[in-house]
Amino acid sequence: MNTDNKAELFERTPVPKAIAALAVPTIISQLINLVYNVVDTFFIGRTGDPHMVAGVTMSFTLFMMITALANLFGIGGGSLAARLLGKGQAADARKVSAFSFYGAFAVAFLYGLLIALFLDPLLRLLGASQFTIGYARQYVWLVVILGSVPTTLSAVGAHLLRNMGYSRQASLGLSGGGLLNIALDPLFMFVILPKGWEVLGAALATLLSNAVACVYMIVALCRYSQAAALSVNPMEIRGIRREDLREVISVGVPSAILPGLFDVANIVLNALMAAHSDLALAAIGIMMKAERLPTSINLGICQGMMPIVAYNYSSGSRERMSQAISTARRYGLAVSTACVILFELFASPVSHAFLSTSAGNVEDAVTTVAYAAVFLRIRCLASPVQFLNYHTSYCMQAMGDGRDTLIHAVVRIIALYIPFMFVLDRLFGMNVLASALFFSESCAAAFAMYLLHQWIIR
Repeated sequence: MNTDNKAELFERTPVPKAIAALAVPTIISQLINLVYNVVDTFFIGRTGDPHMVAGVTMSFTLFMMITALANLFGIGGGSLAARLLGKGQAADARKVSAFSFYGAFAVAFLYGLLIALFLDPLLRLLGASQFTIGYARQYVWLVVILGSVPTTLSAVGAHLLRNMGYSRQASLGLSGGGLLNIALDPLFMFVILPKGWEVLGAALATLLSNAVACVYMIVALCRYSQAAALSVNPMEIRGIRREDLREVISVGVPSAILPGLFDVANIVLNALMAAHSDLALAAIGIMMKAERLPTSINLGICQGMMPIVAYNYSSGSRERMSQAISTARRYGLAVSTACVILFELFASPVSHAFLSTSAGNVEDAVTTVAYAAVFLRIRCLASPVQFLNYHTSYCMQAMGDGRDTLIHAVVRIIALYIPFMFVLDRLFGMNVLASALFFSESCAAAFAMYLLHQWIIR
């Protein structure tokens, strides 16, 4: 699709149809990626070993930091590229996309190197015990240390393609990687590698699938570089304007800090749960996997909305921008409410799907599943207000408002969520600890709506 067709999508296509065109492929890829992100835990759960599940749970915290790195250049660069395209500055958008790609490569490589140097102290900080640290080492070495660069570049490539209107192509690459991971997991875990090496098999499957997705994104960026404001030519970086560099960083840093802060919060949550028991830690890992269903769909809605908001904000079409914001908000709240009902009714079978109670240590497995079901019923109540926070963050990022995005992220996690966790755990114990997200996200959502209103009326 050429640039004129993209202008038609951003400027004149009815807003619900335009959001659907960009969001539906993104939601599909998010759901497939959800499946492949939980499939490791699912297959490892077939062993009936809660210590394997706990080892992967703490490893996931380090893996999610890669999302922060991808947001730094993917959302920062992609949002700016869409705004530049709205101004008719396609050449500058190409330079921004090239800078974003190679900046992501450098930072991801450095992250993997640092994790390798300080791996064991980090795992101990995350709550690793003598029973879980070996499994965590296996997973982190392949998925995080060796996989940081391909995983980051595939995510950044998807952000850049999506913000230029190529949502279907971006989603195809991410979905393909996810489907490959689903196919490779049982092959490596239960066929190729011997019993007891299931965590290593899952990690190897994830590394290979992310590498394939990365290759696809590079090919796609090259293929559409002529028709869209995209480039992976390192020579383009030389001509990038300083103000564009500042714009990428000003929006990208808050976008990176939010998942980074959530990672810090998850470290705190894991440590508090590990202090109760390894089984509680495994249960919170199961809960986090299950709750990603509404999060994945809602992030797809927000990412589909974002290019439309950015383009029309830059081109001056404020009425269309506001319509896109309100339409996406309605969609996300409907999905969140439906998921709350789903988890309240089916928390036990959903939790049971992640850990077998007929293999391994049956007594520990049954206890872990019971914990996870309780945690899930409590935590799912946060889904609607959590969506409002994500929705507002994406809106402000689309409009280039890095300052308020950063303020919101810090208030949301540092001032609210982490203190709520400590207080509720200290006063009421681990079951009520799971409710910390609901209370903190409710307060943060009220603050977020205020910030967005102030920005729109300026």
